[in-house]
Amino acid sequence: MPGPGSHAAPPPVAVIGTLDTKAAEIAYLAAEVAAAGARPVLYDCAARPPAPGAPVADVPRAAIAAAAGSTARAVDAMPRADAVAAMGRGLRVLLTEAWRRGEVAAAVAAGGSGGTAIAAEGMAALPVGTGKLIVSTVASGNVAPYVGLRDVTLMHAVVDVAGLNRVSRAVLRNAARAAAAMALAGPPPAEHGAGPLVCATMFGVTTPGVTAARRHLEGHGFEVLVFHATGQGGRAMEDLIDSGVVDGVLDLTTTEWADEVVGGVLSAGPDRLRAAGRAGIPQVVAPGALDMVNFGPPETVPERFRVRRLHRHNPQVTLMRTTPEENRAIAAEIALRLSLARGPVLVLLPLRGVSALDREGEVFWDPEADGAFRAALRQALRPDIPVREVDAHINDPAFAVEAAAALEGLLAARRGG
Repeated sequence: MPGPGSHAAPPPVAVIGTLDTKAAEIAYLAAEVAAAGARPVLYDCAARPPAPGAPVADVPRAAIAAAAGSTARAVDAMPRADAVAAMGRGLRVLLTEAWRRGEVAAAVAAGGSGGTAIAAEGMAALPVGTGKLIVSTVASGNVAPYVGLRDVTLMHAVVDVAGLNRVSRAVLRNAARAAAAMALAGPPPAEHGAGPLVCATMFGVTTPGVTAARRHLEGHGFEVLVFHATGQGGRAMEDLIDSGVVDGVLDLTTTEWADEVVGGVLSAGPDRLRAAGRAGIPQVVAPGALDMVNFGPPETVPERFRVRRLHRHNPQVTLMRTTPEENRAIAAEIALRLSLARGPVLVLLPLRGVSALDREGEVFWDPEADGAFRAALRQALRPDIPVREVDAHINDPAFAVEAAAALEGLLAARRGG
């Protein structure tokens, strides 16, 4: 970051808004970005023509519509939902190109539900670590559709983004200053992230084992990103792998497949376990926490499951033990995806339990169910993929070290040394 007296050019901040209905508010946002020492680049992503007297956009709506394969006139004639979708797609294309050229160091937006949807779609193009902030009227509700898998920050607008007043000015000013600060901070120092980058999956009930494996890898020069296997965590990891920056995967907690197959609330969807195979990168996989399906409070457990073996993990989480039949179905899905991998795969099967609750004497200890998974996986998996049984619990240090060392070996073989 330039020191005092430096004459380095101010970093560019994409200021995103709809100049048909939010012209004054977006102009104020841009002015505050400039006042904070960054250079605003105004994007008009409105679904309709700008209001009279609106500021001239650096990137006009016609350019955004063209990036979506359309025209401003065609967008004008679309139903509003279609127009919003088109402008979101175009914004994403242009922000991708701007970032590759070094022309966006952060992004900030303000709007209602439509403006938030457009801005969020565009900001999804920016990589993790690039500042992304949206002042939104929907920020106090369910923000998952807007945040998605990216590090987008939503700031509640408190009042509608409809005029400048003592509340909206304060909120917009804070947002502008925050976005400018993120841009001025620049990327993290180059010395961070110098080693191979590895993704790992963890759940509360696999934390000891994954933590030990992570520490082993970090002690050997690896950088480990741990993802909480709550559905969104698995999707975020798959998305990052698809970006091409990951060297290997320590997928010791595949529990999201139990929810996907049986019908729990923490599924990562049917694409889980595909990205590493597509990328051809080494992966070590284990059945961590496949003994459980996740639900909310006890009263939210579907009626058909209430006669099953349930465990109240905390007031908000109820766990259900998987059966041998369910584990065979889960194994088939996992085997199908691993069998499509273009890179090296090793499956490790802990024989003394797959979670903190699946240990002799614990509530989910069920050797028959665990054995059904192992047998079905071996039967369905591509024959050349090695499967190694380990006489340990998944949280035992011995299992953790074996898993970490196995991934090291696969990565070393890939590098040819």
